[in-house]
Amino acid sequence: MERDTADETALELLVHGVGGTTPEAMLGDPRTVRVSGDDTAAVYRRADDADAEQRPDDYRGKPVPEAYVWCNLTSGNGSRALWLLLLPFMVANLAHWMRPNAHRRTRTVRAYGLLVRLVGLSLTVLLVAAACEVALDLVAWQCAGTHACAEGRSWLGFLSVDAHGHGGWWSQPGRRLALAAAVPAALVGLLWYLSHRTWGAYESQQPLPHQPDPEEEAPTNALGRPGFWYGRRLVARLRAAHTAAGLLTVAAAVGTSAARFDRGSGGPVLLDVLGRILDGALVVGTGIVVWVVCRRGRSENVVDRTLDRTLVRLLPAAALALLLLTFLYAGWSRPEWRSHGRLPGDATFGGIVLVQGAVVVALAVVAHAIHRRARDSRAALRGLGGPATAMLACALGGVMSGGVSQRVADWLDGSGTPGADGTIDGPPVLLSWQASVIPPLLIVVAVVCAVLAQRTIRRKRRETATVATDYPGEPEDAARTSRIAGTRARAALTDQAPMIIGAVSTVTLLLGAGALIGAWATHQVPGEAAQGTYDIVEGAAQTAQAMGSWLIGLGFILFVTWGRRAYRDASARRTIGILWDVGTFWPRAAHPFAPPCYAERAVPDLTWRMATWTRATGGRLVLSGHSQGSVLAAAAAWQLHPTVRRRVALLTYGSPLERLYGRWFPAHFGPAALGALHRQVDCWRNLHRTTDPIGGPVRLPGEDGPQVDHPALKDPLAYGRTEQHPLPAPILGHSDYQADPVFAEERARLLARLRPEVPGPRPDGEPAAPQGSSGRSSS
Repeated sequence: MERDTADETALELLVHGVGGTTPEAMLGDPRTVRVSGDDTAAVYRRADDADAEQRPDDYRGKPVPEAYVWCNLTSGNGSRALWLLLLPFMVANLAHWMRPNAHRRTRTVRAYGLLVRLVGLSLTVLLVAAACEVALDLVAWQCAGTHACAEGRSWLGFLSVDAHGHGGWWSQPGRRLALAAAVPAALVGLLWYLSHRTWGAYESQQPLPHQPDPEEEAPTNALGRPGFWYGRRLVARLRAAHTAAGLLTVAAAVGTSAARFDRGSGGPVLLDVLGRILDGALVVGTGIVVWVVCRRGRSENVVDRTLDRTLVRLLPAAALALLLLTFLYAGWSRPEWRSHGRLPGDATFGGIVLVQGAVVVALAVVAHAIHRRARDSRAALRGLGGPATAMLACALGGVMSGGVSQRVADWLDGSGTPGADGTIDGPPVLLSWQASVIPPLLIVVAVVCAVLAQRTIRRKRRETATVATDYPGEPEDAARTSRIAGTRARAALTDQAPMIIGAVSTVTLLLGAGALIGAWATHQVPGEAAQGTYDIVEGAAQTAQAMGSWLIGLGFILFVTWGRRAYRDASARRTIGILWDVGTFWPRAAHPFAPPCYAERAVPDLTWRMATWTRATGGRLVLSGHSQGSVLAAAAAWQLHPTVRRRVALLTYGSPLERLYGRWFPAHFGPAALGALHRQVDCWRNLHRTTDPIGGPVRLPGEDGPQVDHPALKDPLAYGRTEQHPLPAPILGHSDYQADPVFAEERARLLARLRPEVPGPRPDGEPAAPQGSSGRSSS
C-alpha cells in the first residue's frame, strides 16, 4: 500500500506552565489563529500553519507547532480574587490526594479519604461559625445589646436598646439574632452558588470515551481511569452536605440561645417543647450530614454521570426549612430576655478545634499504616504529607476566622479594651488563645529558616567549586561564579519544603492543643489567666496576647488588601493564578467549595485533541510540556487509548513531576506510576537544570532513568563572553528551555524515534483511520 503524504506530518503540542502566557509568545509569531476551543482554553497555531495538513511537503523534517493555552482557567476576570477566601478549602482538598501509595489496602485508603472529607466538613462549619460570631455575637448580641456600643452607630439604631434596656420591636435578642443570621446564611448560599456555577464552567467536560481494548490492562494508576476527571456525583453530594451543614450551623447559633433561655426562665411550656424539638432536629440533621459525607467517595473506574437527585435537593432544602422554623421560634416575643456576656462561642469553636485535632491525628495514623506497607524513600515526610497539609488547612481556617473576629471586635470597641466597663466582651476566649500562639509559632519558623539559610550557604560553597569544572578553560570571575552557585543553592531549597511544612504542622498541632486546654481550663484570655503567677510568665503571656492580636489583625488586613488589589489589577490576579495553578490541579474530592479543578477541563481538551489528530492523520505527535504543563501532559497521556498513547512522544522540561508531585502525591506520581508512563508512551525525554527551583529529573530506577532524564543542562549557556554569546548569557533557571540548543536536538530525536501510522482506505470525504499501531522504538 502506498503511504499517504499526510502521514509524514508531525505535530508538536505545546503546553505552558504556571503563570500562563500568550499563544504569540509560545509560537514565536505575532500572527496566530485559534484552531479549536474558546476564550477560556484553546489550541492555537501560527497563521502560516493553519492548513499544514494539506501541505505536508513543507513540513518534512520539522513538526507543526500548536499551543494549548489554559491560563484563563485560573487567572481570568476579577472575580477570581474572591477565591482567596477559599484557600483553606483548597489546601484541605490537596491533603486528599497526598496519601501514600497503597498496595491492596482498599479499606485503609477509604478510611484516609473519609477522614480528609471530615476535615473539609469541619472547615465549612468553622467558616460559617466565624460569620455567626461576627454577625450574631459581636454585632447583634453584644454591641446592639449594649447602649454604650450601639450609641453613635445609626445603622444599629433599630436593633439597639437604650440606657434603661428598652427598645423597639427588633430589639429583643431573639429577633436580633434571627435578622443577623441572614448574613451567614447568605454566605452559605453564595458558596453553594459558586460551587454549582464553577462546576458547569470548568469541570463538566465529557472525558474521551474509553472503548474496550483486549490488549489493555487495567490501569494501575488512578489518573488513567475513565472517570478520574469527572467527579460530578461526589461533588454534588458533598455540595449538598456542606450546604446543609452551613445552614444547620446558623440554625444552631440562633436556636440554641433561645432554647437555653426558655429552659432557664420558666416561660411557656410550648416554647420549651419547641426548643427541645429543634435541638433534636439539629442533632438528627448533623448525623445525616456526617453520614452523607462518610458514605461515599470517588467513583473513578467508570464515568459516573448519575446524580443522587433526591439527596442533592432534599438535604439542603430540609436544612433551609429548619433554619426558617428556627427564625420563627427565636423571633417569638420574650420581653424578659436580655443579652449579656457572650454567646456560647467558646464551646462551639473549642469543639471544632478538638474534632479537627483528633481527625488529623487519626489521619496521620492511617497514613503511616499505608506508608509502612509500601515504603517510598522519596515520599514527603515519610507519607505524612497529607496529615501535615490538613493541619495547615485547619490552621489557615483558624487564622482567618480569628482575624476577622478580632478586627470586628476592635472596630466595635473603638479605642476601648474588650471586657472593660461600657464595652463589649469581645470574641470567644479561645480565639484570643489561638492568636497568642502565633508569636511562638513564628519563632519556630524563624529557627527553621535560619537552619535552611545555613544549609544554603554551605551548599553555595560546594557549588562554587563545581562551577569551575562545568566551564573548563574559562577565566575565573568571582562575581559570576558566586551568582551561578547562589542560584543553584537557592534552587535546592525546594527539596527542603517537607522540613518546613512538617515543623510548622507539628508545632501548630501542639500549640493549638495548648491553646484549647488553656481556654477551657481558665475561661480567661492569656494575659488575665497569667496574673498572679511569675512575673516572667505574666509578661510573656501579655506580650504574646498583644502581639498575637496585632499579627492576626495584620494578616487579615494584608489578606483583604491582596484580594482587593487582585480584583482590580490583572498582574496581581495572575500572581494569584500561579497559586491556583498548583493548588487546583486536583479534582474536588474532599471539599466542594474549593476553587474549581482546571484539569477537569484541560485534560479532556488535550486528550481529545491528540486522539482526533492522530486518527485523522496517523502522523507523529510530540506532547511538549513545561512546568505545570508537563503535569497536564502526563495526565492527558494516561487518559489516551493505549493504541494512541503508543504513538505519542513525551518531552518535558522544567517539570515538577517527580520533584514536587512524585514526593507529595506518591500514590499518583510515585516511581511506579512514572515508570509505567515511560513504558506506555513511545518515548519520553526530560530536560532540567540545577538552577531550576521547580523542575528536576524524573529519577526512574534502573536503566529507565538515563533513557528519560537528560543530564542537567548548562545554565548559563556560557560562563563568559564567547563568539556565540558576545553578551553575558543570562541565568535562565525555570524559563526559556527552548533557548537551549539541546531542546531542538532532543525534540528531533523523539520525532525520529516515532514511526507514522499506515492509514487504511479512506472513504470519500472522511479522514484516514489508522490501521494497527506502532510499537515502541528501540533506543
